[in-house]
Amino acid sequence: MRKRKIYGYFLLTMLIVSGLAGTPSGNSLTKKERKMAIDHMKITKAGLINSIKGWNDAQLNFRTAPDKWSALDCVYHIAATENGLWQLLETTLKAPPNAEKRAAIKMTDDQLINTMQDRSFKVKTSEPFEPKNTSYKTLDAALSDFKDKRSNLIKYIRNSTEDMRNHVAETPLGWL
Repeated sequence: MRKRKIYGYFLLTMLIVSGLAGTPSGNSLTKKERKMAIDHMKITKAGLINSIKGWNDAQLNFRTAPDKWSALDCVYHIAATENGLWQLLETTLKAPPNAEKRAAIKMTDDQLINTMQDRSFKVKTSEPFEPKNTSYKTLDAALSDFKDKRSNLIKYIRNSTEDMRNHVAETPLGWL
């Protein structure tokens, strides 16, 4: 599995869950933003599942070097990250809006997406999201959890009327 593709899925999820970074024209998601977010969430979900479809254990566990992640490690990381990002979203939206922090946002939505897909800019994951620290013991468990959380996120994006643009969170990529 291409690491760029997997990393892109993770970071795109971060973009969507964090409320779509950038300077908006309004405080809630527009129809266009909502459609873009849902489409990306569906596409990246299918992309992850299809990218490992039919792989055997040797392929899933192959490492290009001892210190590199396998495809299975990447799936564990993505599933754990999906949970963490959902928690970030819930925590951020439960807190009062903090519109004064919007000035700290340095990237537009498009810039964030490009940054997430650019593998020349790497961010080391935090310890809880390292594959060895996740609770997953099998590919099926990780994929099941990922699919469940992703479905919940898509439902949330489809139905939310939250003021996402005035709930700003600090992330490894800066304020989003």
